[in-house]
Formats: sequence, structure tokens, C-alpha cells
Amino acid sequence: MKIALIAHDGKKADMVAFLRDHLDLFHRSDIELVSTGTTGKHVKNAGLEVNAMLSGPLGGDAQIAAMVAEKRIAAVFFFRDPLDKHPHEPDIAMLMRLCDVHNIPLATNPATASLVFKGLLER
Repeated sequence: MKIALIAHDGKKADMVAFLRDHLDLFHRSDIELVSTGTTGKHVKNAGLEVNAMLSGPLGGDAQIAAMVAEKRIAAVFFFRDPLDKHPHEPDIAMLMRLCDVHNIPLATNPATASLVFKGLLER
């Protein structure tokens, strides 16, 4: 099962905390992580293996969106900062739209990510 991890700069600490809270589950052999570039560095620092794409502003969001469209992603955990402006907002909107179009779970905060993650593990 492949899970995409993305976090805006103001939410990277929340992503790391979420990963550490669920570290034992993320270490399962059937879970593969993919992330945008900078988020990937934080994921690696949290002790997990991750396939990092480009950073979000350079196209990482779009790379993950393409995987969503091809149904190669089981869920997207995108901890976004709703109180800040982001120059790559069109890519963010595209990713979120594709999750809806292709019925891919999208969690935008730790509480929802925890519920989605537990649901995926029960499959």
C-alpha cells in the first residue's frame, strides 16, 4: 500500500509528530511512502524510508497527483497550512480534485490522517 505524505512548511512538525506517533505501523513491510522533496527529508529524519519526489513548488505535488490519477496511491496525507498563501496553489487544488475524482482518501490534518490510516490497515 502506497501512501503519499505532503506538508506545507508550517505543518512539517505536525507531520513528523504524526509519523512518530504511528511509527510502529508505518514500519510494516506492506507500506510504501512517497512524498514531496522537503517533506521527504523530514520523513527520513523521523526514521522512515520514503521515495521523495521534487519539492512541492517545483512539481512534487503534480508528480503525486499523477500517481493519484493512475490509482497508484492508496491515500494522501497532505497537512496543509490554510492560513498561509502558497505560490503553487493550482497544483494543490489539482491534487485535491484528483483525490475526489478517483476516490482516494485525502487527510489534511493529523486527526483525519489517523482515522484514514487505521481504516486502510483494516482492509
